[in-house]
Amino acid sequence: MDYLIRAINEDGTVKATAITAKDIVERARQIHKTLPVGTAALGRTLCAASMMGDALKEDDASLTVQIKGGGPLGTVTAVADNLGNVKGYLQNPAVDLPLNENGKLDVGRAVGSDGVLTVIKDLGLKQPFIGQVSLLSGEIADDIAVYYTESEQIGTACALGVLIDRDQSVKAAGGYILQAMPGADDSVISVLEKAVLDAGPVTKMLDGGMTPEEILNILLKNVGPYRILMKREAAYVCGCTQERVERALISMGQSELLSLINDQKQAEITCQFCDRVYRFSEDQLRLLLKNSKKQ
Repeated sequence: MDYLIRAINEDGTVKATAITAKDIVERARQIHKTLPVGTAALGRTLCAASMMGDALKEDDASLTVQIKGGGPLGTVTAVADNLGNVKGYLQNPAVDLPLNENGKLDVGRAVGSDGVLTVIKDLGLKQPFIGQVSLLSGEIADDIAVYYTESEQIGTACALGVLIDRDQSVKAAGGYILQAMPGADDSVISVLEKAVLDAGPVTKMLDGGMTPEEILNILLKNVGPYRILMKREAAYVCGCTQERVERALISMGQSELLSLINDQKQAEITCQFCDRVYRFSEDQLRLLLKNSKKQ
């Protein structure tokens, strides 16, 4: 079962979130038919977006993480709701690269580091909040930490991991976001920095079968008493519907719809997130055109 937990220490100076997301990332792999380096890149982004989305307080709010690093994978996108459910895709899922010099999947090279990470928070207001930072490494976790530090002025450590099995399926996936909130003094920050170093790679923790609770216990054991604010299941959820696709077609405008009718006599729309195909006949398109004129 995939789930995430959120915790805070007694004086509110430290917040932490951790997730286990094997099923989420495996579902994404199956949908998009990613090769290992693509699975790792998309999986890390899904884990990050899920934890970040869960922090949104507004109902029906959503958060998008988009990474454009100039690497062969192209743009990597993940969208989460305020419950931590998430979906995502990448432009070039069939990319395959040699392992890096450490014998690991070369996510940094596959994503690229010549570009930006963009976070879009849709809180139901007229305009979404958009934050953007230059990529540090393309390894994603480092870039998420930079986003929080530069865009939201919250000192952050982030670790994300995806382990691939011999058959290219997902063996384990997850990570954590650890934050020193405004007001935390230097001693707290030093304790957190040491905790991250002592904890070691999150992939090692995941490979050992550690739960989110056990991961946070290691990270927070020296910050004083803390409590779990929330434990919640998370899943890969697309949410596309026939009605939403119809609205998207109408939003193209009457001239585009008419051109589609005259040139192709039909339309076939594939959802980027779940690869579901929606087909529209000429009659259905004409009905949409008629409805668009009424609006």
